[in-house]
Amino acid sequence: MTGRRALGRRFGWLWAAFAVSSYGTGLGFGAFPLIAILVLHSGPTQVAALAAAGRAVGAVVAVPLGPWVEFRRKRSVMVAMDLARFAAMMSIPVAFALDRLSFAQLLVVSVVVAAANIAFKAASGAYLKALVPSEDLLVANSRFESTTWTSTVVGPPLGGAAIALFGPVTTVVADAVSYLLSALGIRAIGGSEPHPARTRAPRLRAGDLLDGWRYILADRTQRALFLNNLSVNGLIMATEPLLAVLLLGHLGFAPWQYGLAFAAPCVGGLVGSRIAHRLVARFGQRRILLTSGVLRACWPLGLAFAQPGVPGIVLIIVVQFGLVTCIGVFNPVLATYRLDRTDPDRVARTLSAWSVSASASIAALTAVWGLLAAVTSPRTAIAVAGVLLLATPLLLPHRENAPRNTPTGVQEAIDLV
Repeated sequence: MTGRRALGRRFGWLWAAFAVSSYGTGLGFGAFPLIAILVLHSGPTQVAALAAAGRAVGAVVAVPLGPWVEFRRKRSVMVAMDLARFAAMMSIPVAFALDRLSFAQLLVVSVVVAAANIAFKAASGAYLKALVPSEDLLVANSRFESTTWTSTVVGPPLGGAAIALFGPVTTVVADAVSYLLSALGIRAIGGSEPHPARTRAPRLRAGDLLDGWRYILADRTQRALFLNNLSVNGLIMATEPLLAVLLLGHLGFAPWQYGLAFAAPCVGGLVGSRIAHRLVARFGQRRILLTSGVLRACWPLGLAFAQPGVPGIVLIIVVQFGLVTCIGVFNPVLATYRLDRTDPDRVARTLSAWSVSASASIAALTAVWGLLAAVTSPRTAIAVAGVLLLATPLLLPHRENAPRNTPTGVQEAIDLV
């Protein structure tokens, strides 16, 4: 079967490194909001500001990283970003142990991690495109996506239990160590990686910083997917800190209940990512992008109706299951489409521009929704985001433009038009 295709030892090490850091991230799910709420006694506005400011400043810092990554060996960049995230995250438990942890430190760490995440994703996407044949990209991206959701199923409940047993910064330590192990795994990939050739002077120019955005916006279909993804991810992520306040504060959920309510539905993400390549093979890439893109916008409104106790947990699990199943299908198909449509010498800049824009939009919407929650209530703000999400399918591409290249897996999408 296509999903069981062997992709080689080097991909195996890359996948293993990704799995380690994903499980660390799963264990650390919601760690910063939890620390802000339970340790620093922050309110909804501060929690939203923490999420927004970290992403916003991290995105600004990451703007020059796209062109910088493009002309560096990608594995070296990935290792460096893993080590940067390890050092930043480990500063939190050290400060906590010394009773010096502050809201300002959480902000600084969130900025460093956000910028390093963007650079890492840009480098890893470019490296994957060079490592894996075009016809295997969807299989590779589906494996990454399924790993993400598996770690999210296992990580938050274990993280909640670890916090209850060992304290609020336990999962931050686990997350930090996972980045160190990821760096070691990437180093173990081995093999040679040629230094990318420069076609112009080594000095970074203003045009280089904007090249990724120009490349995305010049392609009608990529532009539509880009705007849709920014809107959907921004609105969904803007409600995450508000859900933490609503569930942990207003509705009195214990940390383990909060973790369970968001971990159990991630089985749907695992299912979606495992069947994505089969759906594309049967129905075509474009049709699956459109269908899953529409369906993922229909679920989040239900989160506004969460109640205390078992009914509330059941409702959140059902809504999240539907949402993440659709996301589990959409994400690897989108990731493959982007790599297929992007010229090899622009992958890092394009992925960096995409990630910077995503972080900036999430930051802006998180800040706005934090203010909205302060003026109204977290529940009302979540409901408004859910209503707006219902309109996001209008941004999806309804026609395919002529491709820059016609790699495997893209022509079928064009033939459907």
